[in-house]
Amino acid sequence: MRRKVRTRIAPSPTGFLHLGTARTALFSWAFARHFGGEFILRIEDTDVARSTQQAVQQIIEAMRWLKLDYDEGPFYQMHRLERYRAVLAQMLDKGTAYHCYCQPDELAAMREAQRAKGDKPRYDGRWRPEPGKALPPVPQGLQPVVRFRNPPDGDVTWDDLVKGPITIGNRELDDLIIARADGTPTYNFCVVVDDLDMEISHVIRGDDHINNTPRQINILRALGAELPLYGHVPMILGPDGEKLSKRHGAVSVMDYEEAGYLPEALVNYLSRLGWSHGDDELFGRDRLVQWFDGEHLAKSPAQWDAAKLNWVNTQYLKAMPDDALAILVKTQLQRLGVEEVDERLPRICALFKDRCETTVALAQWAAAFYSDVSPPAAEVAQHVTPAVLPAIRLLSEKLSAASWDKASIYGAIKEVLAACGIKMPQLAMAVRVLVLGTSHSPSLDAVLQLCDRATVLKRLNDARV
Repeated sequence: MRRKVRTRIAPSPTGFLHLGTARTALFSWAFARHFGGEFILRIEDTDVARSTQQAVQQIIEAMRWLKLDYDEGPFYQMHRLERYRAVLAQMLDKGTAYHCYCQPDELAAMREAQRAKGDKPRYDGRWRPEPGKALPPVPQGLQPVVRFRNPPDGDVTWDDLVKGPITIGNRELDDLIIARADGTPTYNFCVVVDDLDMEISHVIRGDDHINNTPRQINILRALGAELPLYGHVPMILGPDGEKLSKRHGAVSVMDYEEAGYLPEALVNYLSRLGWSHGDDELFGRDRLVQWFDGEHLAKSPAQWDAAKLNWVNTQYLKAMPDDALAILVKTQLQRLGVEEVDERLPRICALFKDRCETTVALAQWAAAFYSDVSPPAAEVAQHVTPAVLPAIRLLSEKLSAASWDKASIYGAIKEVLAACGIKMPQLAMAVRVLVLGTSHSPSLDAVLQLCDRATVLKRLNDARV
């Protein structure tokens, strides 16, 4: 490539980092890493009324959790106001921008009249300087906005990295406000100056920004800047085909951390939403960086599939070392109110992780080993019957004297089955309900081995019909 690859992600801290922005960040990060370039984090916080420090912190935390390390930043637009004002002054001096004194009611009347004639509502350029044109008298006591002097003719064309050639006529674009009456610069202007100053070579973002792109290209050209290459990825849709939103479930990245998903799994799944490498489904970051060269980005929207994400997360859970998994499960246990764990936790994770889609589900299994259980009344009634209760009493006696290892526990169970003349499922389900609070679990001897003996005996002895 002619230029050093420099990409960016520029979330607005008016809310938490959502899945669509996270995917854009992932694509931008992987693209930069693939070409040995740089990835920049920029916080677009000029919407002062809606931006919050809490959202800023959550964005940074989400990037850290996803391990999308950035080379520069975070940069804050509100720290760059002097730079924006300097560029505005330069544009006003060159005539590529001008002051406009139209008031909101005047603009509303202008648009209403255009609609009445069947025209597209737009600013009519009444304050735009032209040779030989007489401008209205400057109103006293009013602060003007600054508008960009958009080219009146011709087209804006760019070869989009995702969608191919796109052309938009300049006649479709009116003169954009680039600074408000209070002097605050607007989004499209700040983006241009930031991309120029930060030498951004490639802009990868959602296709809801396509309408912004010709405006930004025209401003960049007015500043004499080299244009970045643009790639607009389609939206992520929910299962109903509508734009992904809260009604489809969690959309904030950190909601998925709390729900027990692994960052590696979420990165893997997000990368497959709108991009592919053959039929490969499971791959780590290193392989993603190796493959992600900007090709094979889909032109059509991707659809969120919670079941597929759960399957991906399950594969990563199964492959994760038990000691590392136990650290995550400990955090989830604390959220469940379990404060103390011990050296058994990695082995508990090993025993139950094949049954779990998330670390939350795994923690729910583990909680039975560290806190009281309350077996559902219906399960107790179904499995702890008068026919099984004598076997439960005898098993308690056998276990109180047995060595506390899997083989000895299994031997005690076999002795009870023979003595009481019942089948393994009858006894096993009843014991599971009493000890774990559920009738389904891995093999009974493996489960009991990991339990505290005193706890097992108490739960068996408390059994009532």
